[in-house]
Amino acid sequence: MRKIATKVKDQITGKALLAKALLRSERGENFVDSAIRILIAVVIGALLLAGLYTLFGDTVMPTLKQRIQEMFNYGG
Repeated sequence: MRKIATKVKDQITGKALLAKALLRSERGENFVDSAIRILIAVVIGALLLAGLYTLFGDTVMPTLKQRIQEMFNYGG
C-alpha cells in the first residue's frame, strides 16, 4: 500500500513540476499560432459574407421581388 501511495505522490509531483515549467516558459509559439488562426478565420468569414451579400443582392432579391409582384398582381 505504501508503494502505491508513493508512486501516486511522485506522479502528482511530476505533473505539478511539468505544469510549473510550462507556465514559466516564455516561448510565444502558441500565441502566434492562435493569432494566425484567428486572422485566417476572420478573412475567410469576411470573404464568405461578401460573397453571400453579392449573391443575394444581385441574384436572389430581384427575382424574389419580381415573383412577389407577380403573385399580388390582381389586375392582370
